[in-house]
Amino acid sequence: MISACFPLLRFGSLCLACVVGLSVTPSSSQAHLENCSLPSLYAGVAFPVELVEAGWACRLQPIISHYTTANKLGPVRTPLSESVYLDFLDRPLMTASLINRLGIAPYQLESRGLVRYWGNDGEGTEGIVELVYQDHTSRIYYLEGSHHSRLLPDIAGKAVVLLRMNQVTDSNGTAAMESTFVYYTRLDNRLLSGLLSLFRPLVGSTVTKKMVKGVDSVNRLSLAMQQQPARILSEAAKPPALTVDEMAFLQQTVEYWSHPIGTIPAKTVAP
Repeated sequence: MISACFPLLRFGSLCLACVVGLSVTPSSSQAHLENCSLPSLYAGVAFPVELVEAGWACRLQPIISHYTTANKLGPVRTPLSESVYLDFLDRPLMTASLINRLGIAPYQLESRGLVRYWGNDGEGTEGIVELVYQDHTSRIYYLEGSHHSRLLPDIAGKAVVLLRMNQVTDSNGTAAMESTFVYYTRLDNRLLSGLLSLFRPLVGSTVTKKMVKGVDSVNRLSLAMQQQPARILSEAAKPPALTVDEMAFLQQTVEYWSHPIGTIPAKTVAP
């Protein structure tokens, strides 16, 4: 989920944050673009990188090839059906707003264009994330972010996050989603990046803990929607209110868990 990315990249007390969107900036050299090939396997997980536009491949390749840290998380399970999970994934503003309003995490997210967002994890980290590629089972994101600390100089860096999704059925016969994240981070400051590479195991563990926190926030939101539907709808209606489409989606999701045969009613088209 997008909200899981907000506190994604943390190096000790350093973080990089993320959000969604931006336009592709193509390279001026077609020969250069053709040389920016990406591997097909990432920590043993295959992604359709051959479908990534050439301009994006050249932006992702240096991070993946010369990373400061590389980690894999998952598969982790989220108690949501595939359709609801994807709806949350495609509604980052709504998801971040609910996580904040429920006191789960102090995430902030703002739209900065049609598909561009700025985010803040509430811990001195802010940044931009761009959706590079998506299909029914995969997402690839490009991130740029910075962390501000009173003890250390400001840190800036970039990251690539690859997400693979798969619907499963739990022991109770209920649909759930399993997500596997593979992520690469690279600091812009070469000196700091070199120093951190000496402590790669510790840094990698800390990054993973931050990623787990983000995924846990989404899981806590999904459980709250099942256990406290009235509270969810009440918080969503408070100023600034969510959009008509988002409110309709939340209402349908609440009905999903209370429906006797466990199916989601037909979607209502917002006026």
